[in-house]
Amino acid sequence: MSRTRYDCTGSGAGAGRFAKRNRRLVSCALFVLVMLFSLTGCHGKREQRTFEIPETFDEAGKYEITFWAKNDTNKTQTAIYKKAISDFEKLYPNVTVNLRLYTDYGKIYNDVITNIATDTTPNVCITYPDHIATYLTGQDSVVPLDGLFADEKYGLGGSELKFDSPAQEEIIPQFLEECAFDGSHYAIPYMRSTEACYVNKTFVEQLGYTLPETLTWDFVWEVSEAAMEKNADGTFKLNGQNVLIPFIYKSTDNMMIQMLRQKDAGYSTDAGEIQIFNDTTRELLETIAEHVKSGAFSTFKISGYPANFLNAGQCIFAIDSTAGATWMGTHAPLLDISEDKLVEFETAVMEVPQFDPEQPQMISQGPSVCVFNKADKQEVLASWLFAQYLLTDDVQIAYSQTEGYVPVTSKAQKSEAYQDYLQREGEDNATYYDVKLQAAKLLLAHTDDTFVTPVFNGSASLRDAAGQLIETTTKSVRRKQTVDDAYFKKLYEDTASLYHLDQGSAQMDPSGEGTGDLGPLPLTSKLLLAALAAAWVLIAGYVLCSELRKKSRE
Repeated sequence: MSRTRYDCTGSGAGAGRFAKRNRRLVSCALFVLVMLFSLTGCHGKREQRTFEIPETFDEAGKYEITFWAKNDTNKTQTAIYKKAISDFEKLYPNVTVNLRLYTDYGKIYNDVITNIATDTTPNVCITYPDHIATYLTGQDSVVPLDGLFADEKYGLGGSELKFDSPAQEEIIPQFLEECAFDGSHYAIPYMRSTEACYVNKTFVEQLGYTLPETLTWDFVWEVSEAAMEKNADGTFKLNGQNVLIPFIYKSTDNMMIQMLRQKDAGYSTDAGEIQIFNDTTRELLETIAEHVKSGAFSTFKISGYPANFLNAGQCIFAIDSTAGATWMGTHAPLLDISEDKLVEFETAVMEVPQFDPEQPQMISQGPSVCVFNKADKQEVLASWLFAQYLLTDDVQIAYSQTEGYVPVTSKAQKSEAYQDYLQREGEDNATYYDVKLQAAKLLLAHTDDTFVTPVFNGSASLRDAAGQLIETTTKSVRRKQTVDDAYFKKLYEDTASLYHLDQGSAQMDPSGEGTGDLGPLPLTSKLLLAALAAAWVLIAGYVLCSELRKKSRE
């Protein structure tokens, strides 16, 4: 039998039918490929359905859930997680909780994004609301919790719970507020902290100053500049050392966000409109640049961990989270420098600097807990029960004692055990370390002065951009680059482009549906998309070759 060779330029009725048929096949394959990318690669908001709560929890069924959490190699925190799991499993022996620990919230974020595409997300995850806003781009990925909050049997304070859960009104309102966006609560707060300024009071007084009741930016800048005076041999008069950076900020995104808030200047709207690239931001950056030029200011990313400089007598004002208090001070239980480098000084724990001390503004931060949707509603309910168990007094108080966090419920805060803990400040340099307890008391006293930033699909990138403006300006000054009108114009353009903030108001289309891009996907997500695309191309090729072989036999 002779074989007929076909090419793309075939003519006649048979060739026409063949070409038409295969054009349809190829078009279909390409359409599926485009739809695949639109579903897996887009970052736009999708409608989330309300979770249907089972009438009863099936205690005869066996459920295995995964819990992703973060700790900074803190064995005490790990032990608290494990105890919470063990205690929960005793109450619900039909549920097994598998713990997976991370050392970085960014890694949790990347892994969740990747796993959404493969439908292999964890059941319960400690994360941040800014990240959850991105998780929501996967349809039905995160469970909206309002219905679960209010459920009489298994909701907050529910009648069928086997543990003493707080009622919704017992969760500190300011902390719960951060977990609400897109018209629903998508998380519960786990721990909360704010930022504190850890001050070498000894150095401040040595320079002839007295600490005010509330730090102001003017005071911090003035003292920092006064500390730059040197001896004839090049050492600093204040500490007699070759190194002194009077003011170091750990989280520059928080620095910019708080400064803008205190100035009542634009950052973003609740709807996600990007406002950060304004004249006030530039004025703040110009002031920062002046103090970078003199050597009075630097950042963690550029110079290193503020606590290390503070404890070595090489810093006066070290700003970090209240959760970082266990690293601060001469007698800190956690140290990253050798004891021979420690300098004895009195540590003062104060609010972050303010522009208006009469109306202090401090950021509220800290991890939250979300629950991921699964096909089995009983599995989701088991996950919710465990997430809720993390709000019990025993877990809340134990974890808050490890660092300068505070419990997120009034129930735990008012408990006899926690009040006893607060009253034992300074008994030792471990559990009752004075700087740590002062940091916790700072947040407890100023909870009403805290604020949260708007959460939307793109808010995580905006936060990164806020810090990048300070980091880039600081690097430029240190490299002796000119910082002028042209510089700031380019800085704004480059930062907006880098974090995909130059696509309109929070990347929102006229319909109000999110179309924002949070920047490059994780490498694993890119590889997954590439593999899926290749698979569809191979399928299309296989179909085409099959048709060619079939035609050649006719």
